[in-house]
Amino acid sequence: MTTAIHAELPEKLVEEAREFVRAGWAADFNQVVTDALRRYLESHSAELAAAFISEDVQWGIHGRE
Repeated sequence: MTTAIHAELPEKLVEEAREFVRAGWAADFNQVVTDALRRYLESHSAELAAAFISEDVQWGIHGRE
């Protein structure tokens, strides 16, 4: 299942992605965006978890002021 989205992107970024497709590195623009979003989410999930844990620890030590 897929969901269509609308996003405003910098022209230079779009052109670089299109060139990536023209060079044969991706089947189409959708694949570039999907892969980029997947990689972003994978690489930032650990950071988010660490931030939430740190916040919880700080709250446990100092409480909310």
